[in-house]
Amino acid sequence: MTDKFHFQCINCGKTYSPAEVQYFCPECEKENSSKSPPKGVLKTIYNFENIIKSVLKPDSIEKPVGFPELDFFDLLPLFDKRCFPLLKIGQTPLYKTNSLRGENLPFDIFLKDDSQNPTFSFKDRASAVVSAYAKENEIKTIVTASTGNAGSSIAGICASQQQKAIVFVPASAPQAKLTQIVMYGATIIPVDGTYDDAFDLSIEASKHYGFYNRNTAYNPLTIEGKKTVSFEIALEMNFSLPDRVFVPVGDGVIISGVYKGFEDLLKIGLINKMPVIVAVQAKGSDNLTRNIFAEEFISKPSRTIADSIAVDIPRNFYMASAYIKEYHGEFITVSDNEILDASVLLSNEKGIFTEPASAAAYAGLIKYIENHKFEDKSKNLVLLTGSGLKDLTSIQSKIEIPKAIKPCIDEIEKIIKH
Repeated sequence: MTDKFHFQCINCGKTYSPAEVQYFCPECEKENSSKSPPKGVLKTIYNFENIIKSVLKPDSIEKPVGFPELDFFDLLPLFDKRCFPLLKIGQTPLYKTNSLRGENLPFDIFLKDDSQNPTFSFKDRASAVVSAYAKENEIKTIVTASTGNAGSSIAGICASQQQKAIVFVPASAPQAKLTQIVMYGATIIPVDGTYDDAFDLSIEASKHYGFYNRNTAYNPLTIEGKKTVSFEIALEMNFSLPDRVFVPVGDGVIISGVYKGFEDLLKIGLINKMPVIVAVQAKGSDNLTRNIFAEEFISKPSRTIADSIAVDIPRNFYMASAYIKEYHGEFITVSDNEILDASVLLSNEKGIFTEPASAAAYAGLIKYIENHKFEDKSKNLVLLTGSGLKDLTSIQSKIEIPKAIKPCIDEIEKIIKH
């Protein structure tokens, strides 16, 4: 094992060296079936005592100048900073507001807009770490399965790194996301089936051809990339953390990354509490939160407009549910209509246009406010994960484009008085 980190199976506890490419715990992977979440997911464990605490000191942390957070490089599973993409990843805006529907609130809302990443989604954080690892180890081809965002992300990052990307997508993925993937020069393989079908086929292809696989909840480095958002939040808020963080949830990797980032900061003493993480799922795809306290996992077919969080089998179920239980997280579900309304409201009031999966987190905040009393002066953060330009079709039912008018000044009155 290296002195810096190793992998540990969250199921059996067995540890593995990062000297070789490692995805699942091979022993626990034997128990996996297609009808339940996979066991054997690996967690990255750092040598906090001997390395991290000697390097990172709270009074020496400054706001970073680029990705990765240079002060936190010792909390990333990499060894050479020069292997990161040249694209500006992370350092996304954090907006503070205290109004909703035109009314002032006695508490604050923070909006972390990760649609400002290079390929317009949160997924770039994970792709950057995976790509850097591949470059360190002279791996030329990276493969992934995606409903669109992860695929366009790894395609764009690989383009900047002169790496080859192969992306398996369900044929039903939004056209805008498929267009992105193709424009970045990746090889796209549409699959006549669900995201889970594309996921399984990408793994089979990885094993058959020896490709490096980026799949979320399969490659442990994806969680390490996604946790960087927690580092940024802590820095941007001067280590005075939000009381709640609302996170859109599908397969459980983003929320695990958020937890992992804060957990690492706890372990090195830079923060002293874990925020309440609120997992937000679409009602039509609640396979993770609905099963957290169930005796037996039961999957239901996903039906939601929020394609990025539409998952039948949440691949990172066991890690995400363990985090939620350990740190007393909460969860809430929102309907497709609530998601679309939240998207419109966020666009109209804050000037931020997010895709449905991202707007789900804002819908969760709104619903939470309606059913709970927030403490005065509390800080409540919403993680916005993707641009609305990635899926223009889903929002059409909520908007109306006016008909063309004749080029006459009198015609304008019909529109502006309305």
